[in-house]
This record gives sequence, C-alpha cells and structure tokens, in this order.
Amino acid sequence: MSASALTPEWDDDERMDFLFSDFKENRDVNTTDWDSKMDFWTALILKSCRRRGSVRVSLQELNRTFRRRDKSPLGLATVVRSMGRCGRIQRESEFAASADCGWLSWGVGLLLVKPLNWGFSALLGGGRVPLDESFVVIELVKEKAAELLGAYRSSKFARSPILSFQELRSTSSGVCPDESTLCLAVLQLQRDKQATVSLQEGEKIVKFCLEGQGRVPPVTDLDVGLYQLQRSEKLLGERVEELGLEADRCKEEARTLLRDGRKSQALRCLRGRRRVEKRADGLLAQLESIRGILDRVNQSHSDKMVMQAYQAGVAALRLSLKDVTVERAESLVDQIQELCDTQDEVTQTLSGGVGGADEDTDELEEEPNSLMEKSEPGFISGLPEVPAGRHPGDQLPDVPAGLPSVTDDQLEEELSRLTLSGFDHEMMTSPPEVGAGSARPPAALRRPVQN
Repeated sequence: MSASALTPEWDDDERMDFLFSDFKENRDVNTTDWDSKMDFWTALILKSCRRRGSVRVSLQELNRTFRRRDKSPLGLATVVRSMGRCGRIQRESEFAASADCGWLSWGVGLLLVKPLNWGFSALLGGGRVPLDESFVVIELVKEKAAELLGAYRSSKFARSPILSFQELRSTSSGVCPDESTLCLAVLQLQRDKQATVSLQEGEKIVKFCLEGQGRVPPVTDLDVGLYQLQRSEKLLGERVEELGLEADRCKEEARTLLRDGRKSQALRCLRGRRRVEKRADGLLAQLESIRGILDRVNQSHSDKMVMQAYQAGVAALRLSLKDVTVERAESLVDQIQELCDTQDEVTQTLSGGVGGADEDTDELEEEPNSLMEKSEPGFISGLPEVPAGRHPGDQLPDVPAGLPSVTDDQLEEELSRLTLSGFDHEMMTSPPEVGAGSARPPAALRRPVQN
C-alpha cells in the first residue's frame, strides 16, 4: 500500500523533506518541531498497521513501507525508542513471556527462539535498534484481541468450552490475517484473563471466557473430557464420510467391470463394498453413542443452570419473607377491617346532616316550581282563565302531562277528521283553476253554495 494514501502531506515536498530529516539530539532545542515530527510518524505507523491488519512492526519494515523517492526517513529509530519509552510498543518476545512462558516453546511464527540477551532497557537507553527486531503495538493488539473474542462468541464453537488452535484459526480467518497475529491476540486475551491456553497430547487448546464471566476459569478435567469427546465425534464423522465415498467408488467400479464383461472382478468389488458398508455401520453406531453422551453432558449443564436458578429463587424468597409470618398477616387484616368499619361510621354520621334540614329542603324544592310557572310566556297575574273553546284555525295547546294516554286508532281517526274538514273549507273558499290540466273534485265531495 502506498504511503500517499495514508496522509495528504505525502505529496508536499517541502513538508516531507522536514519530516524525513533526523531528529535533533536535544529535544529542548526546538520542542515544537520535535513533537510535530514525532506525532506525525507515530500516527502514520498506527494507521499503516491498521490498514494491513497487523499488530507488530519492525524498523526494517517501517523503512521499506515509508520509502519515498529512494529515501527512507532518518528518524524512525528515534520514533521506535520514543514509543517504547511511552509503553506503546513492546518487544515481541517480552510480550509473549509476560503472558505465559509456555508460549516460548511453541515458536508459532513468533521470533521467540532468540535469546533475550538484548533487553528492552537498551532500547530505552538510546541503544541501536536492530532492523529485524519485531515489536508489538499494544494499542493494536488490544483491538485485535477484542475482535477475536467477538468472532469466537458469534461462531458455531461458542457453545464449546474449549476448542483447538486449528479450529480457532479457521474461525478467526477474517480477523487475523496470519497465524502470528492470531497468537499475539490470544496472548493479549490471556494477559487480560479472557482466555487460557494449554497443551493436551501435544495439541494446543484454547478456552475463552464466556459472556457474563469476569475472567476465564482454568481448564478442568471435565473440559478436557468433553474436548476429547468432541474430537472423537469429529474424527468418526470424517471416517464415516470417507467410507461412504469408498463404498460409492466400489459400486461404480463394479458397474464398469460388469459393462466390460468382467463379471468375477465386478463381484469382488461388490464384496469389498459390503465390507466397507459394514465397517461404516459399526463406526456410525459408535458415533451415535458418542453423540448421545454429548447430549447428556449438555443436558447436565442445562440442569445445573436450572438448579442454580432455583437456588437463587429460594434465597430471594427467603429474604423477601424474612419478616413475614401468618400471625402478622392476620393482625394486619384485622386492623384494616377495624379501620374500614370506623370509616363507614364516620361517613354515615356526616351524611345525616344537621337537624331541620329536611323542612328547608322541601321549601327550596317548591320555590323553583313556582318560579317556573310565573316565568312562562303570556302569564299575567290576576287575569281570568282562557275559555275552553277554541277557533278551528288556532294551534292546539300542548297536552297536559296528567291526561290519560290516547291510543293510535283514536289519533288516526282525529287526523282523518281534521284532514277532511280542512279540505272542505279549502274547496268552499278557493275556486278551482281553469286549464287543460285542471280536474273537478268528485261529486261526492262537492257541496252547494249556501246563500
């Protein structure tokens, strides 16, 4: 990757000439220039490592990465010493030794076989930085460790307490670009008590901290036994699959031989196929037995979780009912009942009111009725009552509420009489219109005009 993609200043010749120059021996000569140059290269180193997915650097690699116009920066050794002094980088061998000395015997892509004769104190003291010495960038390895733990918890191995290093390698292929980066990330998790590594029959196994746990528990005999069962299940499954393929191959070979007329050889292939299938059936039975044991182990874990939940529930109930007894509950109920009875008595007393209020209430109820009668329209005090007779054209008065009810037949008869009466009056007073569309009323309805 070109360094010009990491910073826009890379194409500025004047700026880069200053940055490619060596540091002054004394920082106090020009503190601003010193700090500006140091901050630039430190940030650029971190950005370059993130782009590559790497967590370690070496002076030789930095000189090659930041080469510009056949020139390498002169102050990178000073930058490396300053980062080491601030604790931002650490020698790879010392980083591995601080996590677990057992890793020193593995030598998986790490530069750990070299004797530790060149301590980091030489680096801090201003000694020469070896070109091929590998340094771990602490900030980046912590980020990579967090990504690795997240990749494990989201993988199909998340329910397994431990897994082999090869299985972890396949799971973290999208996080760690190489095996060295994976080792350093696991080392960081081991330093943070989020993972532990051990050797079982010459094979490296890793146990991660599960969600909700503050730190990873040590590898137990149960973990090792479960790992061996899982390993046996995997190997038997692979063997059964291979035998199935071999049986299919024997069948195809027998078909070819029979087509060529070599019947005896085809029979031998079929006998071999039967032997292979018999062996596969035996392994399949063993595989089912192992899977049954694994199911029981997983069920025991679930039962253990249920038991723990029950124990927590019992403890919580015991604490919540610590001061609660049946006698106290009965006493509280009796007190509540007494208070409710007292409240009912007080309510009845207050609702009785003061004596003599009934008489006043009757008078007050009569007064609005008299006021309503006097406020009716057309009411004049002292005038005689209206006669009962009425003019035919006057509006009928409202029916008093106290009159007896009228049936529907009586109402229809009254309506018929009113309609006929109105029709006769109209015929007597209004002459008919003369025209093509006019019609005379029936003879039964015409009456002679009285002079």
